[in-house]
Amino acid sequence: MKYSIKSLYDYKSLLWSGTIAVLSTLTIIFPGLSFNIPEDNPKAVIDEIWQIVNNEFVDLEFNRINWQEERQELLSQKYKNSKQAYKFINESLKKLGDPYTRFLSPQEFSMLTSQTSGELSGIGIRLAIDRRTSELYVVEAMKSSPAIKAGLKRGDRLIRINGQPTALMTLEQAQEAIFGKLGTEVSLQLSRRDKGIFQVTLERTQIQIASVSYHLQEEKHHSIGYIKLDEFSSHATEQMKQAIHELGKQKVSGFILDLRGNPGGLLFASVNIARLWLEEGKIVSTVDRKGGDQHFSANGTSLTSLPLVILVNKWSASASEILTGALKENNRATVIGTTTYGKGTVQSVHSLSDGSGLAVTIARYYPASGADINYKGISPDIYLDLTMEQQIRLKNDPTLLGTKADPQYIKALSILREHIIPVSKIVISSYILSA
Repeated sequence: MKYSIKSLYDYKSLLWSGTIAVLSTLTIIFPGLSFNIPEDNPKAVIDEIWQIVNNEFVDLEFNRINWQEERQELLSQKYKNSKQAYKFINESLKKLGDPYTRFLSPQEFSMLTSQTSGELSGIGIRLAIDRRTSELYVVEAMKSSPAIKAGLKRGDRLIRINGQPTALMTLEQAQEAIFGKLGTEVSLQLSRRDKGIFQVTLERTQIQIASVSYHLQEEKHHSIGYIKLDEFSSHATEQMKQAIHELGKQKVSGFILDLRGNPGGLLFASVNIARLWLEEGKIVSTVDRKGGDQHFSANGTSLTSLPLVILVNKWSASASEILTGALKENNRATVIGTTTYGKGTVQSVHSLSDGSGLAVTIARYYPASGADINYKGISPDIYLDLTMEQQIRLKNDPTLLGTKADPQYIKALSILREHIIPVSKIVISSYILSA
């Protein structure tokens, strides 16, 4: 069965942030002109956005546009509804010339905050769609979730959601139908080969999203720990600690850290995860619009000094590039794959009064070397691309990632064999893990 897989939790935004803030200013004053805006007027959101950009945007020249005049123009318009206002907002933000400063509809903002918080209200299943038949299938029921408690299994075919047939649903429509408010119920009709058609009703609960997956690979005379990091959520650091700890107990000789397709996430998650691998050295520095800079370094809390290989590709972005750059430039890891995405900026994500959001670029970041990677990316130590056929195969069946069917993984194994020394000479630090 061929799956085109997309997680229920996989919102692949290339934005990442270190903060989520709230700003609500409904009285607008500028030279010679003032407005008092009712709270339910679309112009209230427009003013919030204008002020956030005015106060935080990294480019003090606003891409050489008159940002004050832009404010007057936006507030002089008559908007029939929020949708029309959103259109004008997007057009205005595009003039700033920064693809990462952008407006987020209420739905997009909800998805992004779920991604970065590492939590959502749901039932804990991942879905996939059969490319040949367009049928929806369960590919994973998460640990301790309502789905796993109800006995849902990989391969269960999803027939109806709340009585609505899934035959004509896209994966995104099925996701939207399953999402809902905490404590509410969703009814699913499913089919299983050895059971036939059956019905379950599940209560939506708070689900912690698994950002990290890992397994042990027995390789001739060595055991290799493979860790896949999907995004830098607020729970990613503790999940990474758990992965290193569990694999360490199995006496691995080295690690492969897979960041392919990882779009980024939280700034501090990238710094804290780098500290799990790096005992000393610079990690990253950020520079805001006034030239103020902030430096982050290792703090002597690394969990292991075992050999490490990192896998990256052109979709490894943002926080992935911070982690890759820190470990590469400090000679802590060998990087294999293709040049990374090239996103060298930091965004702050703000919630707005109508439930929508704004991501605004507030700083630029630089790896330990001080190099500007924006639009350039990080070059791997060993360049190894996949053929189109290999890419399609791995995309259609992600279970092949980190196996002998994965050419970049095979190359990582060969590099580790060259660096492995007797495991008895290397110690993985003991660490008290949070529950």
